[in-house]
Amino acid sequence: MSDNALSIGLFYGSTTCYTEMAAEKIQAQLNSLFDDNIVDVHNIKDVSLNKTADYDVIIFGISTWDFGELQEDWESHWEEAHQLNLEGKIVALYGMGDQLGYADWFQDALGMLHDAIAPSNCTIIGYWPNEGYEFTASKALTEDKSHFLGLSLDDENQYDKSDERIAAWCEQLLISLAG
Repeated sequence: MSDNALSIGLFYGSTTCYTEMAAEKIQAQLNSLFDDNIVDVHNIKDVSLNKTADYDVIIFGISTWDFGELQEDWESHWEEAHQLNLEGKIVALYGMGDQLGYADWFQDALGMLHDAIAPSNCTIIGYWPNEGYEFTASKALTEDKSHFLGLSLDDENQYDKSDERIAAWCEQLLISLAG
């Protein structure tokens, strides 16, 4: 499926490269599915979040640190994230976390980012089932607690499942964008 009118910007913050590696895999998967190089990847350490205005579809990648804390690049852009004008945009989120080491705060930053952008009247897609994870609590769950508010990755404990999850999530995004 080629749709040259569609532009996708992926914005991530990464301290240990896991979120960056996931961004590159998501970019490759979506470019392959769309049979086009439509995904631009941006490290928010190097670019303003206002660059999101250049895209129809925006993907945000964030990791949770320590006891439910934001990744440092996201922390420095947090006020900017709350002020983004995403009206009319389609947004998907993915998060990195450690479900065993920080089971009480698994993917909390993902939930915090979702809550920051949801009031901007964007359409959020890409919710992900919470089956196959072991955690106690998370701010990143839907109201009925059946899904994460975006793709949930744990390269500390389930690295072997990340590629499969990314591929399935990208297929899910493709279906949502086509519909």
